[in-house]
Amino acid sequence: MREITIVDDSAQDSRQAPPDFLLGIDWGSKEHAACLLNRAGKKLDERKIRHSATGIAEGLAWLRKHVGPDLVVVAAAMEAPRGAFLEALLDAGATVFSTNPKQSDRFRDRHTVAGAKDDRRDAFVLADALRTDLHCFRQVEPQDPSLLALRELTRQQTSLDRNLLRSTNRLRERLQRIWPELLELAPGANEPWLWALLERAPSPVQGRRLTVATLTKLLRQHRIRRFSVAELRAVLSVPLLPVAPGVREAAASAIAIELPVIKALVAQQKACGREIEALLQTMEQPVAESQGGCEHRDVTILRSLPGAGRVVVATMLAEAPEALSRRDYHALRAHAGIAPVTHQSGKRASVVMRKACNARLREALYHFARANVQLDDRSKRLYQDARARGHSHGRALRTVADHLLRILIAMLLANTLFTPAETPVSTGEKHLTNGRESYPAATGGGARAPVPRFAA
Repeated sequence: MREITIVDDSAQDSRQAPPDFLLGIDWGSKEHAACLLNRAGKKLDERKIRHSATGIAEGLAWLRKHVGPDLVVVAAAMEAPRGAFLEALLDAGATVFSTNPKQSDRFRDRHTVAGAKDDRRDAFVLADALRTDLHCFRQVEPQDPSLLALRELTRQQTSLDRNLLRSTNRLRERLQRIWPELLELAPGANEPWLWALLERAPSPVQGRRLTVATLTKLLRQHRIRRFSVAELRAVLSVPLLPVAPGVREAAASAIAIELPVIKALVAQQKACGREIEALLQTMEQPVAESQGGCEHRDVTILRSLPGAGRVVVATMLAEAPEALSRRDYHALRAHAGIAPVTHQSGKRASVVMRKACNARLREALYHFARANVQLDDRSKRLYQDARARGHSHGRALRTVADHLLRILIAMLLANTLFTPAETPVSTGEKHLTNGRESYPAATGGGARAPVPRFAA
């Protein structure tokens, strides 16, 4: 299956004439509602398209019956920028656009103020809005398969992290019920040495039977030095917590069942991390100049920034490929939730945190800024200045993240790596002058918004 990317509407001409035929698609899990209009807005036909290989083939044949064998004259609109039918339309030569569900809801209000809603109406609304407001839609195009693989891996890594946290929390609750003393040495119940100990002794009664030699070997294998064998032995020898009959045995059984799940999740985490690293290294390989290559790949430039680890780099490439390829600072900061939102009416005005953003990208930039503050003196000063002005920890980190995005876009435009220096020249900021672009052409194509210069 082919993945897609969204092209910003800034690259489209809002005054261009509508296509010859307009197709609105209301996506569904089992079948999709489709409505076909001509350029004048007349409804030519509508039908349901089943979500199957046969159904999609029948849908394409239905389209060709009305518009001819070549679907290049068709422009399709739907809310979700993904799906088998969407990719089939792209393969057939049609132009596909997407829009936000909230925006399509506003388009629906043009046709009914009573709040009526059904699949057929939604498909018609999308097609009609594409005819009258093409500039409000974003064009969908195929995406690099490497980015698709990276996106799946990063999202799987996030899912594994959450599942592991749930499992360790369940383990902690069971230890709190029958063996709270162990949590003094491992409060989160998320340490491998604890799991190895519980494999040998899932209950306090069994823990008392462990020998000094066994405990010594266990701590040595896991390189634990913050407490001694004698201290661990003392914890295992404390009086048993008084519980109702059967509670201790039931909790020990649940612990024994949970431990293999935790070990499997940890193994999957490591395997997923290795795959992400291997994919990033592949994407770092230089491209020959004859194939449009340049001195540094985007992955290499990203990884040169202090604090940009494997997870941060992979998430940024996977979740914001179009903004990075266009070197679009403003789209990137809005997509990541760094750009604030202003509410103003009359004399009242307020600036609040942007909530409508990519949550994965926002979390990645949060950790990127937090690590960068510890590694880069300039970012540390920005953070301290923001805190001194009364900003919260999160608001100060967003200031640092905004600073890092400006540096990153400048580096991508100048095709240079980050090098710590007293002046910003080495990071490519010399190409940002008075808020105007004065840099050499960079790879990636697409419209590039001016990037404002930032204070030292």
